[in-house]
Amino acid sequence: MLILSTPDPIGVHPETPLGEAIKILAERRISSLPVVDQNGKLIGIISDSDLMWQETGVKPPPFITFLDSVIFLENPARYDQELHKALGQTVGEVMTQGGVVTVTPDRSIRDAAQLMHDRNVQRLPVLNAADQLIGILTRGDIIRFMAANQ
Repeated sequence: MLILSTPDPIGVHPETPLGEAIKILAERRISSLPVVDQNGKLIGIISDSDLMWQETGVKPPPFITFLDSVIFLENPARYDQELHKALGQTVGEVMTQGGVVTVTPDRSIRDAAQLMHDRNVQRLPVLNAADQLIGILTRGDIIRFMAANQ
């Protein structure tokens, strides 16, 4: 059982101002926050890597012009997405949506650790049967479990 996950994790809503989320991350010394809807269902994650675009900005995709046509050498849609993150003012505009790796509370620590390793994620939101956020399991939680069982 994932009894070691942090219960009732701090979460934010998509309409939360970005400044407020940044303040929570800094004050709590955490690297991400789950984003939930009004019913407590997980809809995304906002992490420090999502926020880097705010400081670093974005570079337009390389292109060449040929016979009065512009030919992009990279997908311009990626640039649009990065620009949107760099200019975002709310959590919903900057967060990572979809594809969030999660676990249920009945998974073993070993399975969760393997999933984190395989998917190269730092944390796993723990969801109940209704897909509501009930906890978060971090790599630190797993290390503390390992230390307690030495």
